[in-house]
Amino acid sequence: MIKNWNYLDDYQHDRRLILEIVDRVFSSGRLILGPEVAAFEAKFAAYCGVAHGVGVNSCTDALFLALKALGIGPGDEVITTANTAVPTVAAVRAAGALPVFVDVEEDTFLIDPSQIEPAITARTKCVLPVHLFGQVADMEPLLRTAARHGLKVVEDCAQAAGALYGGKKAGSFGDIGAFSFYPTKVLGGYGDGGMAITNSDAWRDKLRRLRFYGMKTDYYAEEEGYNSRLDEIQAALLLHKIESLDASVRKRQDIARHYTEELTGVGDIAVPVVRNGRTHQFYTYTIRTKHRDDLMRFLRDHEIECRINYPTPVHLMRGYGFLNYKAGRLPVTERLAGEILSLPLYPGLAPEDAGKVARCAKLFFADHSS
Repeated sequence: MIKNWNYLDDYQHDRRLILEIVDRVFSSGRLILGPEVAAFEAKFAAYCGVAHGVGVNSCTDALFLALKALGIGPGDEVITTANTAVPTVAAVRAAGALPVFVDVEEDTFLIDPSQIEPAITARTKCVLPVHLFGQVADMEPLLRTAARHGLKVVEDCAQAAGALYGGKKAGSFGDIGAFSFYPTKVLGGYGDGGMAITNSDAWRDKLRRLRFYGMKTDYYAEEEGYNSRLDEIQAALLLHKIESLDASVRKRQDIARHYTEELTGVGDIAVPVVRNGRTHQFYTYTIRTKHRDDLMRFLRDHEIECRINYPTPVHLMRGYGFLNYKAGRLPVTERLAGEILSLPLYPGLAPEDAGKVARCAKLFFADHSS
């Protein structure tokens, strides 16, 4: 069976080193907000080309705390997309704000900058682009629109660590960037973890207080805060893994290049589009086809595991029915939800397995066309 990535493979490969790191942290006497977190915050911020990193419990919390730090809350609107994972929208709602959905580009699946300005109202305070599947959204026109209307920009970089736009890393464009270190991510730990990054000293200080009950020093809250801290073990493990992040991205890109070479022109498959001036890190390799469900069954019959990221747009989910979006409101997003399919892709995927995936897709369309 050709499956998607499983942390057990990495664990078996690096087991001795992982256990040495865990033992070092346990033996240090510091498990929360110690030297490992501080070192990883500095290392990751430098990698992203910004001044500061603030380690938190998850990317959801990084987004939530970013919005809170920027003063966004009840009565405010945040423009984002419904073609995303639920946590993006959950963070906006946790801050008390209202998500306003705009449609996406059909070829990149990313927020369509031309849709932002028409969605701006007197209550709009922020634009929240999602750098989905490993490619950065079109930030130049987005930032121009935000600046023209005095809006904050928070980047959802959960799936984009290491991706480039105009030579700059994801997360370095807006006021605050939010990252995930969930185990499946390109830079993943062995549990939950996230980080908010920024060039602002003021936002850094605010984020640090918010993640720790509003405290600057123990036992005294400067403001109302929360409990969201990246723990020492995850930080120590991520400090080790970040050293191989770029190499991991290159391996993903090699596999993606193979898929694209093999699948271009096959049936009605639309392979991922990488815009000029951008470097896609391929958190997923997501194709489009009107025969998605049949192709997925065919691949599964040939012991190839595929995934749909994401089968239902957030605006059509029962849990967000109170937002009153009806089917047809976001036509591109809704059409993509019925056509997208993510093929197996991770650094350890054997070339022969990637070859089998491509061959089986070709076989399906050869049979289907006849």
